[in-house]
Amino acid sequence: LDNGKSIRETRDADTAVVIRHLYHHAGWADLMGDEMAGWSSVGVIGAIVPWNFPLMLLVWKVAPALAMGNTVVLKPATYTRLSALLFAEICAEAGLPAGVFNVITGGGAMG
Repeated sequence: LDNGKSIRETRDADTAVVIRHLYHHAGWADLMGDEMAGWSSVGVIGAIVPWNFPLMLLVWKVAPALAMGNTVVLKPATYTRLSALLFAEICAEAGLPAGVFNVITGGGAMG
């Protein structure tokens, strides 16, 4: 969304990969009780996302954590925070409870 990547590359590559990962990890949540009986949530997951693939790397970190019942505190890169903020907005609109996915923005001194 905001990393200087061409719209074509994002549309044709990143978006498709993001959708597949969200779909895949939604399956984890669905199978957690039966197929992953020995697994349990850890609690709060801290995630830092670099600037070069902000949405894709966000989903790679956030989707499995949320699927397994954890909450996430995400710190996006300083220059590419719009992807994370839009993703948080979409999560809220989709009905994810407040406090389950959190985004902290700020300069490099924050993490």
